[in-house]
Amino acid sequence: MDPHLINDCVHCGFCLPSCPTYALWGEEMDSPRGRIHLMSQHVQGTPITPAMAGHFDACLGCMACVTACPSGVRYDKLIEQTRVTVEREHERDPQDRAVRGLVFSLFPYPRRLRLLRWPMRLTGALQGFLERVHPSLGAMAALAPHVEVRQRMPRFVRARGPRRATVGMLLGCVQREFFPQVNAATARVLSLEGCDVVIPPSQGCCGALSVHSGRADQARRLARRTIRVFERAGVSVIVVNAAGCGSSMKEYADLLEGTPWAARARALRVVDLAEWLAELGPAAQRNSLPLTVAYHDACHLAHAQGIRRQPRDLLRDIPGLVLKEIPESDLCCGSAGTYNIFQPQAARDLGDRKAGAVSGLDADLLVSANPGCTMQIATAMRRRGSAIRVAHTAEVLDASLRGVPL
Repeated sequence: MDPHLINDCVHCGFCLPSCPTYALWGEEMDSPRGRIHLMSQHVQGTPITPAMAGHFDACLGCMACVTACPSGVRYDKLIEQTRVTVEREHERDPQDRAVRGLVFSLFPYPRRLRLLRWPMRLTGALQGFLERVHPSLGAMAALAPHVEVRQRMPRFVRARGPRRATVGMLLGCVQREFFPQVNAATARVLSLEGCDVVIPPSQGCCGALSVHSGRADQARRLARRTIRVFERAGVSVIVVNAAGCGSSMKEYADLLEGTPWAARARALRVVDLAEWLAELGPAAQRNSLPLTVAYHDACHLAHAQGIRRQPRDLLRDIPGLVLKEIPESDLCCGSAGTYNIFQPQAARDLGDRKAGAVSGLDADLLVSANPGCTMQIATAMRRRGSAIRVAHTAEVLDASLRGVPL
């Protein structure tokens, strides 16, 4: 934990209203300011206690406090450093270690996730039993989406019309295996907007889940592999359609600082899909989509990457589409990577709060730019008995560009 970053905090309290866990519990130690105080205690010699680790674990890492802070405190850096320290120094109980070991031996590995898809469909009937075994297992069963058909992505998708750019495309892990239609739509949209799309088949996990959970060695290993794969593919721009992945990949140089890989990371430009399309400008004709859409701000898109306007502009440019804003749009839905698995009750409370805000809009469709958010909010809506169709920004654009219903 960097004491210089800790000392940037002037304890003004502007972060408190932005923090999801403070909104839930009103506890100072479960606010960014309180957690920074605990970090300071550790730097001054206090060991990581179970209570201290619990407050750090309860943080979603949503970065809403970074947006709210008038002093520019880099809480994002601090919480990542802190989680590395917690994983190194704190002895977790055996059940917690087992569940975390299971998650991080499965989720960063697409082939293993693929094998898990069918068993996860069967666990829905066993959700109650799994919750009694361990709440995290019950949460995994509840969140698992139904996947009809696996879609194989080609290695290369040629631009339609004049070629305007050549880009690489990240497939992701959860996105690839549980939302393959999003990747297919992303490739089509890029192609229709004049991009040659290179999709390296050997790509794997970008390391986002690992870096957000303090597993720095695993994160660095996965980051180096991702850099190597796209270097060999001969692309310098990588388009990402998952907010958490894009946020972490944009920080590769920091993750790999002090090694030759940092310079290689800086040579690759990582852009979110909406960010790239807004920069490129429209080329293909938009067809009408008569829909009322509620757009959800994924935290690692809005707060970590500062991308809010671009996806909204892309949606508003579609004829016939009405865009509605979700109340408390800056408040996390409770997904936060693996948070809804490791902290299921807090995640459930936040998901229910977000679902209530969405339900009041009477929208036809909820649009999100992160697979974790999609699963989280869809699950919370089902609990309310008010299920809503959920789609990625890429799917909405794809339907409009191709003139097909969504």
